[in-house]
Amino acid sequence: MSENRTIARANELLAQQSGVLASELDELWSQLAPVRAEDILGSWTGAAFQTGHGLCRALPASKWHGKNFISVTEAQPLICRADDGSLFSNVEMGSGEASLWNIEFRGEVTATMVYDGKAVFDHFKQIDDRRLMGIMNGKPELVLSRGEHFYFVLERD
Repeated sequence: MSENRTIARANELLAQQSGVLASELDELWSQLAPVRAEDILGSWTGAAFQTGHGLCRALPASKWHGKNFISVTEAQPLICRADDGSLFSNVEMGSGEASLWNIEFRGEVTATMVYDGKAVFDHFKQIDDRRLMGIMNGKPELVLSRGEHFYFVLERD
């Protein structure tokens, strides 16, 4: 698939209000380029692919805004919006914060956020110059919903 078609497919899947299939997202993932942890530092706004995974409802309820990668050793996985509109790192919900590593996932080494307090890993690949696709991985009882991973997009703030 060409780069333009891959980006168009990512846009199409992200725009779907419901019914996005994990198989479609796995196919998209396979077309994307890995990224290095040190290349994704900064603040990111997040959005879920609407697969019906439990986090598609839980994250908006928590007022999840995105993630903040301060350095490879300091990452904030759950930046949420307070009632007054300010942003904060929700360390309670995330059981701490996280760090970034370059880890093999599905046969490729790519940037991965490792949660400090849970056996959870968010793997990232590049959609385009401003966006990353993420797949949450880890202990099945922590990350799977109906046997499927959580898929999301991050866009640079």
